[in-house]
Amino acid sequence: MLNLVEPTDSPTISPPEKKIWTDAEFMSLPDDGHHYEIINGELIDMGNSGALHGYVAIILSSALFAAVSSQKIGAMFDSSTAFKMKNGNKRSPDISFFAKARLQGITTLPSGYLEGSPDLVVEVLSPGNTVEEIDDKLTEYFDNGTRLAWVINPIQHYILVYRSAQEPEKMLRSINSLDGEDIIPGFSLPVADLFQNLSF
Repeated sequence: MLNLVEPTDSPTISPPEKKIWTDAEFMSLPDDGHHYEIINGELIDMGNSGALHGYVAIILSSALFAAVSSQKIGAMFDSSTAFKMKNGNKRSPDISFFAKARLQGITTLPSGYLEGSPDLVVEVLSPGNTVEEIDDKLTEYFDNGTRLAWVINPIQHYILVYRSAQEPEKMLRSINSLDGEDIIPGFSLPVADLFQNLSF
């Protein structure tokens, strides 16, 4: 007769501890062409954007910069700029604007991070973006000081305008104009200008 031996409890293997990235470590990442964010303590590679994404972003950035600098109402930032959220996450919108009222007392911008989310954030969708990812970003943005957000779909040629994270206030198509509202007064850009074909 076989002797059946009761199996002993196998040792519990703890999962490796998740690395918590410090500001200094995040700032010292190599400039390898990748776009990173810190989400829940984890370094997330946001990947690279395609030509269409970059083209739309630079058209809008140029127009916004002209409006902001002419009125001296704040500062513009590109997608390489990370902003520190209350929960420690570091988010990098594709385009962002910080109103001068939130930069009072600052004459030289820090080499590190600004605390809080910009007054205006712009996300230009890439094929790899998910609805959940964009929803999470919008929630954090508005929880940290954002007052206006534009989510641009460069393939389907529309823009969703948000005043809160819950749902878009409106959808703009190529027949409409994008309005800076009270965030960037006087700014207006035909949506069609963002989705133009090359003409050379």
